[in-house]
Amino acid sequence: MINAREAMVEELVLHRVGTDGTPSVLTDVSAVLQGPEEQEFLRRLFLRPFTSATATHTFRSGEGRNASALQALCAKAGKGRDLVGVSRAIAKLLIDTAAEHEMRSGDLFIVRFHAVELAGAVHDALGILKFDDKEVFLESKLSGQNIGMRLRRGLGGRRPDQALLVLFTPQEPTVLVIDGDPRSAAWQQAFAGLRPRQDHVNSTNNLLEMTRSFITEQLPQDYEIPKADQIDLLNRSVQYFKDNTEFERSSFAREVFQNDEVIGSFERFGDRFKEERAVELDDRFEISANAVKKHARVFKSVLKLDKNFHIYIHGDRNKIERGVDESGRKFYKIYYEQEL
Repeated sequence: MINAREAMVEELVLHRVGTDGTPSVLTDVSAVLQGPEEQEFLRRLFLRPFTSATATHTFRSGEGRNASALQALCAKAGKGRDLVGVSRAIAKLLIDTAAEHEMRSGDLFIVRFHAVELAGAVHDALGILKFDDKEVFLESKLSGQNIGMRLRRGLGGRRPDQALLVLFTPQEPTVLVIDGDPRSAAWQQAFAGLRPRQDHVNSTNNLLEMTRSFITEQLPQDYEIPKADQIDLLNRSVQYFKDNTEFERSSFAREVFQNDEVIGSFERFGDRFKEERAVELDDRFEISANAVKKHARVFKSVLKLDKNFHIYIHGDRNKIERGVDESGRKFYKIYYEQEL
């Protein structure tokens, strides 16, 4: 999602958020680490976890005490003002949220970034990252002819348990999210007050999810369709998104479904999906390659036959023939040119 190779960590503040009687500790100093080795480590710790994010959010402006307060604080930090004071106010918001929800204690980092790349443009950004646990690592130290070793606890390769990366994009901020407990509304709603951002990333996510639901749930109710044909439709859907840089609804429906009656069912299902999920389904948008890559993993292309066989179908549906023999046994006949 983001490119952090040229990004710089300008300043960071660390607080301790306590819950269940554990005291919170709010510091009043920030750290600035300018060395190349330090910057590389901080990029790996704070930014790398967001490179695989495939959904974008923004703030629900004006809705809820915490939502409007957090947005205002992030905007203040984005203007380069008093990161320590802003970070303390953010920590207090999270402490209030933790008191009302089941949230664990943890280390809270507030980090100001410069030159984080998103969709080919660079932006300033603010990171809000909470680590609930530390990892164990082995430290060695050379003293003369002896080597001492001891176990330490700290942060290195561990992902944050909850995190926000607020990129100060034009018109409205773009927020990327890490949430170790997405079923809970504490992080994304009670604390951050987020809503999906209407952009090409979420448009790609929504259309792929709607298409998968239509093929696997609605289509078998409307028609008697073999599992192999469902898989073929799933494969054709993903292939359209891989082969094109722009989505156009009518051309997608014709290329994938190739039948006016099925296309009509697809359109009606899309209207219901849009209303029930409260999402936007644009007719035309730029396709997000990262979103396609994520969804391609869940567009199952496996044909399961009893408990005996799994057939992975990735290509030409015409090379698979389905039937029943004289004794009533079902079969698939598969044609191929060579064994690989």
